[in-house]
Amino acid sequence: MEDLLHFRAAGTSLLLDMSGAGLPRVVHWGADLGAVAPGRLAGLLASDVPQTVPNALDEPVPMGVLPQQSAGWPGTPGLSGHRAGRTAAPAFTVRGRSVENGSRRLTVEAVDPDGGLALTLELGLTDAGLVRLRAAVTNTGDGPYHLDGLTPALPLPAQATELLDLTGRHLRERAPQRHAFTLGTHLRESRRGRTGSDATLLLTAGEAGFGFRSGEVWGLHVAWSGNHRTLAERTPAGQAVLAGGELLLPGELRLAPGATYRSPWLHASYGRHGLDELAGRFHRELRARDGHPASARPVTLNTWEAVYFDHDLATLERLARAAAEVGAERFVLDDGWFRGRRNDHAGLGDWYVDPAVWPDGLRPLTDTVRGLGMQFGLWVEPEMVNPDSDLARAHPDWILADSPSRLPPASRHQQVLDLARPEAYAYVRERLDTLLREHPIDYLKWDHNRDLVDAAAHHQTTATYRLMDELRARHPQLEIESCASGGARVDLGVLERTDRVWTSDCIDALERQHIQRWTGLLLPPELLGAHVGAPVAHTTGRRHTLDFRAGTALFCHFGIEWDLTAASAAERARLAEWVALYRTLRPLLHSGTVVRGDHPDPALWVHGVVAQDAGRAVFALVQMATSVQSPAGRVRLPGLEPDADYRLSPLAPGDRPEGPVSSPLPWWERGVTLPGRVLAEVGVQAPTLFPERLVLLEAVRQ
Repeated sequence: MEDLLHFRAAGTSLLLDMSGAGLPRVVHWGADLGAVAPGRLAGLLASDVPQTVPNALDEPVPMGVLPQQSAGWPGTPGLSGHRAGRTAAPAFTVRGRSVENGSRRLTVEAVDPDGGLALTLELGLTDAGLVRLRAAVTNTGDGPYHLDGLTPALPLPAQATELLDLTGRHLRERAPQRHAFTLGTHLRESRRGRTGSDATLLLTAGEAGFGFRSGEVWGLHVAWSGNHRTLAERTPAGQAVLAGGELLLPGELRLAPGATYRSPWLHASYGRHGLDELAGRFHRELRARDGHPASARPVTLNTWEAVYFDHDLATLERLARAAAEVGAERFVLDDGWFRGRRNDHAGLGDWYVDPAVWPDGLRPLTDTVRGLGMQFGLWVEPEMVNPDSDLARAHPDWILADSPSRLPPASRHQQVLDLARPEAYAYVRERLDTLLREHPIDYLKWDHNRDLVDAAAHHQTTATYRLMDELRARHPQLEIESCASGGARVDLGVLERTDRVWTSDCIDALERQHIQRWTGLLLPPELLGAHVGAPVAHTTGRRHTLDFRAGTALFCHFGIEWDLTAASAAERARLAEWVALYRTLRPLLHSGTVVRGDHPDPALWVHGVVAQDAGRAVFALVQMATSVQSPAGRVRLPGLEPDADYRLSPLAPGDRPEGPVSSPLPWWERGVTLPGRVLAEVGVQAPTLFPERLVLLEAVRQ
């Protein structure tokens, strides 16, 4: 095998140094270097060796993808642990390496005989241009090895001087924060036992001032739904990395002789021209999966904000008929259907249809829903239990707790069911499997409404994955939504076995513009659940027009969470227009390229989706707040084919600009035809809008 491997895909190069006996080193990941013959790149290795400086190592050791303290790496080690208190830094020597025929995937086997450890590294470049990396460590020694962390890393060039990550809370997930990439470690950890509302979906480094359409950027995601860590680190010697992995609590993983631990996959993306390009690689990768949803994403009505716990067959049948009238295709019965569940204080774990509320079972409702031509979905929270439940009273030892003498602090009046316990796992699997066999259920809204604040999470996470996998194997047509207090479990680990995420419990359209904008860095629109709520948002008290609410939900997996029986005939008719538009546009919205404009006015956002062949595009102009300037001025529309002509016109029903103006916008009534390059570089005059309003534009290639 050559000492220098060059993988290329979709405008990205991954250049790997395999010389010597040390672990592989990434020389470059980023801009495509072209079809260069291996010999022509050999000089790069010589040109990449730094000079030695006083009081440093006599012979600098290049940093591998698993940084080793034994090699002189002064930052966060790639592997940390101990054997009976002995914490010698491992020193791995490569014993074998292979590249699968026709693939861009390298596997490396290495050993540390003194430490009694073996290492397997998998590193490659996908068709979409994503770097994927993971490591596995095996205890080859005589006694147990206590693993504290396995954290692979990827290097960054000197140009990466600014960091962007995300934080948030319940009802306000995915809030961006930016700052300089200074010396030291910027560490983001989630110790919540799930991904977390405050977790960074991506840790991104880039050129100063990078945006959606400009600047070179590199981003890293940890595909894991439990405790995890992501870090950006820069040393005084000028070395910089992005790294990540599972966060293991003290004593959580004890590897017996012969046992192996495998880290979660790290997914890394590159953008030569900003965040849209970086995000586009993730979108293409997800859409190419075997398990990616293949059917049109159905318009979904969820009952939660319409009825809450007040389950009544006649009321729900009226709601189902109203949903079908406006064009809904899936009806989801939310929390409150099972035994003893009249509020959130009791019942979790007792997964039996409540005969007090449903004397004839769910069949009358499912028959009505199916008779109206809609799919039927059901809410569950399988990983949780209320202390006030028959299950907890019968099996208090099934509650997940770090200490048998006390329970973790309660949250939403519930505790966590220990799915790593075989009896608890078998009970939940049997209950869910029975529900799915006895009812025509197409879809489970799988919720997770509390953090694991006082227990290790590794085995709980793997058990949850296994439960989802088994249910999907037994019921191949079943779809699952990942919901966790809204968007607290959004990651590529859970998305290997689910079909969408509930982006946030907040469906206030203004908040959702923010949340959806940044969740879209990782996930394409068809995986983001977005619902049209009531005129007054239940979580914020804001009042928004129907067009703003529906236009915000349009660009994701569209749904409704509103008591339509209380809506006026005019409101239902207008909503039906938006539903019809979504059903018409979803082939474009759920396959095209997401674009976001770097508009200079922070009060006016521009975003859209351009078809893969660039023949058609839909844009939204969103007035997020009042602007300092008025009228609005020109907006640029990115992503179109530069040399093609496009007919640009307003798109109904999002064609009604509401704003403080006294004259019409001249081009608005009849549209305008311009080259894509002109629309991207010059733009068109935007309508001046009241705050919290939007309009839609359609561009069609001529």
